Amino acid sequence: MNEQWYNLSPDEVLMELDSKHAGLEMDEAKSRLLQYGPNQLEGRKKTPPVLVFLRQFLSPLIYVLLVAVAISFIVGHFMDGWVILGVLILNAVIGLMQETRAEKAMEALIRMAAPQATVRRNGIVRNIPAREIVPGDILLFESGDKVPADARLIEASNLKVNEATLTGESVPVDKHTKPLPGELSVSGRKNMVFMGTVVTYGRATAVVVRIGMATEMGKIATGIQEVKPEKTPLQKSISKLSQYIIGLFLGICVLLVIVGLLRGMEWLEIFLLAVAAAVSAIPEGLPAVVTVVLAMGMRFMANRNAVIRRLVAVETLGSATVICSDKTGTLTLNQMTVRRVFLGGRWVEVTGEGYIPEGEFRGDERRLVTENEPALELHLRIGALCNDSVLTMEGERSYNIFGDPTEGALVVAAAKAGINREKLDRTFPRLDEIPFQSEKFYMATLHPSPGSEGRVAYVKGAPEKLLSLSKYCYRGSEIAPLEESDIQVILQANDAMAREAMRVIATAYIELPADLEDLEEEHIEGNLVFVGLSGMADPPREEAGEAIRLCKQAGIKVIMITGDNKVTAESIARQLELPEGGVVTGNELREMSDEELLAQVESVSVFARIEPIQKLRIVNALKSRGHVVAMTGDGVNDAPALKTANIGIAMGITGTDVAKEACDMTLADDNFASVVAAVDEGRAIFNRLRNVIFLLLSTNIGELLALILCILFIGKAPLLAVQIIWVNLVTDTASAIPMGLEPKSGDELKQPPRHPSVGILYPGQVFRIIAMAAYMGVGITLIFNWAQARMPLDEARTLAFCTMVTFEWFRAFNARSDERTVFKLGIFRNRWLVGAVSLAIVLQLAVVYVPFLQKAFRTVPMGIDRWGIAILAGGSLFIIEETRKALFPRLFSLGKWRPVKYRRLQKLMIYLRSGRKKSRAK
Repeated sequence: MNEQWYNLSPDEVLMELDSKHAGLEMDEAKSRLLQYGPNQLEGRKKTPPVLVFLRQFLSPLIYVLLVAVAISFIVGHFMDGWVILGVLILNAVIGLMQETRAEKAMEALIRMAAPQATVRRNGIVRNIPAREIVPGDILLFESGDKVPADARLIEASNLKVNEATLTGESVPVDKHTKPLPGELSVSGRKNMVFMGTVVTYGRATAVVVRIGMATEMGKIATGIQEVKPEKTPLQKSISKLSQYIIGLFLGICVLLVIVGLLRGMEWLEIFLLAVAAAVSAIPEGLPAVVTVVLAMGMRFMANRNAVIRRLVAVETLGSATVICSDKTGTLTLNQMTVRRVFLGGRWVEVTGEGYIPEGEFRGDERRLVTENEPALELHLRIGALCNDSVLTMEGERSYNIFGDPTEGALVVAAAKAGINREKLDRTFPRLDEIPFQSEKFYMATLHPSPGSEGRVAYVKGAPEKLLSLSKYCYRGSEIAPLEESDIQVILQANDAMAREAMRVIATAYIELPADLEDLEEEHIEGNLVFVGLSGMADPPREEAGEAIRLCKQAGIKVIMITGDNKVTAESIARQLELPEGGVVTGNELREMSDEELLAQVESVSVFARIEPIQKLRIVNALKSRGHVVAMTGDGVNDAPALKTANIGIAMGITGTDVAKEACDMTLADDNFASVVAAVDEGRAIFNRLRNVIFLLLSTNIGELLALILCILFIGKAPLLAVQIIWVNLVTDTASAIPMGLEPKSGDELKQPPRHPSVGILYPGQVFRIIAMAAYMGVGITLIFNWAQARMPLDEARTLAFCTMVTFEWFRAFNARSDERTVFKLGIFRNRWLVGAVSLAIVLQLAVVYVPFLQKAFRTVPMGIDRWGIAILAGGSLFIIEETRKALFPRLFSLGKWRPVKYRRLQKLMIYLRSGRKKSRAK
C-alpha cells in the first residue's frame, strides 16, 4: 500500500483505499476491523497474575515475617512456621483478588471514557469509538476535535491543526487538500492530519490511511511503556502515615524484647512475639485497601454518570466550595426549539416541540405559507445553510440532531416550512466559510446566489454582533438602510425574547462578486443586510433545580457562566433559584482589574456573555479567595480553565476531545445534577476511607497495648504470634473491604465542605482511636490476668484470643459512623459487612474447635460461659460507643471539617520565637 499519501490527489487516495466520499459500507468496515485490528496504541503490558501475587510479599514487614518463618523451621517450631506462612499466602491471595477486581473496574471506566470519532459510513454521519476506525473510513472534523488516526484531507475549510504533540511546533499549522510532490517530513505534509493532534480552527473531511501502531504517533510510541501514574495526595499521606506508625511500633517492639528478657522469656518466643506484634499493629494493607475503596467508589460514581479520569478528583470533590457551571445542556436540557421569529417589525409564532419537524408559522392570527413570505423564507434558508448540524431520523417518530443544538433548532424550523437542508446543500453548495468561534459570535458561509450569477454570504450569530456588522435591513421583500430606530426596535425584540429565557440568533447576508473564492472577515464587516431574529427556548432541567437546592444545603455556591446575554442568563437563574447575587457581563469583566474581580467575585452568581478565556480569570479569582473550584466546560478554549480549576469537569456528549483530556472528570449525560451526585459520592467515599482507617488503627493499637500491658504487669503474652497474625490479617481484612461498600448515610450533602488542609485523620478521630484502643487493651489485660490465675495458660490465651476477635466483630459495626448509631444506619443495611463478619465468626469457631486448627493455633475448646465473657467484653464496648453516639454524637468531631486553630499554642510559639530573637540581639 502506498505510504506517501500526500503525493496523491484526494480521488487517487480514495481509489487506492477502495473508499468513496459517502464512506465505507458497514460490512466492509467490519471486515477491515478484523483485517487490520483495533485503532489503538500498544500500552503497558498487563502484569501476569503470578507477578501480582508475588508483589504482595514486597514489603519490609513481610520480609521480617518470612525471616521469622525460616527461623521457626530451623529451630523445629514447624507448626508456627506453617501457620504464619499459610496466613501470609492467604493475605496475598486476597490482595491479588482485590488488585484484579480494581484493575477490571478501571478498565471498564477507561472504556466508558474512550475517545469517539465522527465518521461517514453508508452516507450516514455517526459517532463511533475511535478504536473501531479502519483504513478507508471518512472522518469529519471541526474545531476542538482530536484526530484519531493518520488521514489524508479530501475537503478542508480554514483548517488549522496543532501538531505540537507530534512535531513540537506550538503554532497551529494551516492545512489544505492539494497533492504535494517529493518526499516530505511529517511537518511538511500539509494535506494530512495525524493521530493525537488537535483541530484548533475550521472544519474538514479526511480519509483514514493508517491506524494504531502504523501511525506516526504509533511509530514514536513503539517500545515506550505507559508512564506509571503518580500517587494522589491521599495515597501519599497514607504512605507517610504508615511510615510514622512503622517507626513507632518498631520502637515498641524493642521495648517488648527488653521487657521479655527481663521477665525471663525464651529468646525465640520474644523474637516471634515482637515480629508478630509489629505486623499486627501496623496496617500494612492500608495502601491497598485505600486503592480498592477508591476504585469501587469510582465505579459508584460512574453509575451516576460521573466518569473519574484522575483519582485526585475523588479526594477533592468533598472539598468543593464553588461549582462554576455552563448553562446550555448542563443546567438546561439542550433541546433548543425555535418559538418566535421577528422579521421587519413583525412577530411570527412557531409551533411544534423538540426535534420533530412538524409545526406551523403563525402571524396576524393566521397560518403563514412560506412561499408567500419572502422574508421568512430567506431567514429560514440562511439558518439552514449557514449551519453545520444535521437532522437525523432514528425511528418512526424519533429524530435527533447531530451537531450543535442551537443550529439544530434552525434546521428543524426550516424543515417545518418544507425547506429541506440536503436539497439546499445540493442546490447552493458551500464554497467557503468563516467557522463559528466564541470570540467572534458569528458564523458565515459562501454559496452561489439564488437570484443572480454572483455569490452570497449567509451570516448568523449574536444580534448585537450582526447589527454592528450591518448597513442595511430587509423589510418585506425590499432592502432599506438600517436606521437607528430600526436598531432600537430589533434590540427591543431581542430583549423581549431574552426575558422569556430564549436564546436569540440573528441572520444577515451580503451579495458578493462571482469570482470570490475565499471568504474573509473584511468582506462582511459593515456591509451586511440584516434579516431577522429567531428566539429559541432551552428549558431548565427539572433535576437541576433540585441539585442547586442540595448545593445550598451542602454549603456549595453555584455560579452560572454562559455565553448567552445577560437577560437570558438572569431568567434561567431565576427559574433555577440560583443564590442571589450580582450579574457580570464579559465586557464588564474585561474592564475590571484583577483586584476588582477579586473583591467582587464572591458576590456574583451569574457571568453572562463570557468568552472561554475569561473563565480562567474567574477560576483564579475564586481560588485566590480560598475556594475549591469545580469548573465545567466543553470547548477547546475551556481547557486552560479546566486544568486550572481544582476539579475540571468536561461534558461527555458535547465536550471536545481537548476538554475531556484536560479534565479530571467527565459527565456522561452533560447534566448538572450529575456534578452534584459526584460531590455526594465523593464525600461518601472519603467518609468510608476515614471509617476504614479508624477501624484498622484503633484495632491494631488496642492489640499492641494489650501485649505491652500483659508483659509489663503479668510477665506473659496474652496471645501467641500465630494468633496475633490471624486476628490482624484474617479478621481485619474481612471487615475493612466491606467498609468500603458502606451505603451512603444520606446526610453527606447536609455537611459543610471539608477544608483542603483537613486530611483523612483529624484531632477528634485521633482522640476516638485512643479511647477505643485503650478500652480494648485494658479489657484484654484484665480478662487475661483473671483467666491465667484460674485456668491453664492455653485456655487463658484462648479466652484472650476470642475476646480480641469479638472486639473486632463489634468494632466493625461501631466503625460505620462516628455520629450515627448502627440502629439509625440499619444493622443489616451493609450486607457485605454482615456477610464478612458472619464468615469471620465461622472461621473463628473452626480455629477453636477443629482439631488440626487447634494444634496450629494452640487453642482449646471453650465452654459457653467462656464465650459469654468474650461476648460481654466486646458487646460492652459496642454499647458504650453506640450510647455515646446517641447522647453526644459530635464528641469526636473536633477538626472534622475545618482545621483546628490552636491559638494558645500559636501565641506561645510566637512568644518563644521573640524570646530567641531578643537573646540573639543581646
